[in-house]
Amino acid sequence: MNKKTLLALLTMLASPTGFAGEVKLTIEIPRLEVAEYHRPYVASWIQAPDGTVVKNLSVWYDTDMKDAEGEKWLKDIRQWWRKSGRSLKMPVDGVSGPTKPVGTHTSTVPVKVFDPAALPAGDYEVVVEASREVGGREMLRLPFKWDGHAAVDTATQGKTELGKIKFTITP
Repeated sequence: MNKKTLLALLTMLASPTGFAGEVKLTIEIPRLEVAEYHRPYVASWIQAPDGTVVKNLSVWYDTDMKDAEGEKWLKDIRQWWRKSGRSLKMPVDGVSGPTKPVGTHTSTVPVKVFDPAALPAGDYEVVVEASREVGGREMLRLPFKWDGHAAVDTATQGKTELGKIKFTITP
């Protein structure tokens, strides 16, 4: 067996699906000049053109509240809640996490959460929705075309509750 064949085989074995790339989502939480600031609850997901949720990528909420009280407010992330959230048993492994402070937050999406190799070729969009207590709401959409193997790099800029959002798939 030559070295190239062995390397390709080992790469495929290292990933249960054969996808050896990386999926990253960057979400910026902007600094707001308000009297009472609360960190936003944020959900991100991939959806098909008809609006069907393909995969939840992340849900940031107050995970440290006693008696899972933070879950009570997840319904304020309205679109996510209607499409997917109400049917989930929180916390979701690899998806749920605590709210984030002001700043830019990049997370590598685990293959067990979203495996691009299992996604049929087509048009999709990443949706990021934020809702803040005593604050506003904002939802951003990042359309992308997936052909099964080419890199994806898409970004958009929020206006109020969200800053720059970037989504990449690197094969």
